[in-house]
Amino acid sequence: MSHRQSHPATQPLAGRAMGMRGCEAHAECASDRPGHRLHRMQARLAEVAGSKWVDAIVVGAHDDGFVELAALDGRRIDRVWHHAPLGDVLEPGEPVALHSVYGVLDSVAGRFSIAEA
Repeated sequence: MSHRQSHPATQPLAGRAMGMRGCEAHAECASDRPGHRLHRMQARLAEVAGSKWVDAIVVGAHDDGFVELAALDGRRIDRVWHHAPLGDVLEPGEPVALHSVYGVLDSVAGRFSIAEA
């Protein structure tokens, strides 16, 4: 009978969006995980499910990829995350739309895959 060794302790990832793990540089990333590259099927499903878009205003966009949004219906959408910083393409006060099911952020600058953070 062999002796079983326990697995090494894992690092806690509390407070981190699921899509944030594993990538070092956004320029070379080809991942389809939430918050990375917008997959064709994700974009298409967001178009078809038009009733799930939420109109919002950008409150802030930061260099770490986090974006704060405030929904126009008065409900606060805390934070979303995109692998590449969106601070140069999103400005505070800019209107955007967030797809509440498929994780797509639509802005004047384009559509981005996002992860809820």
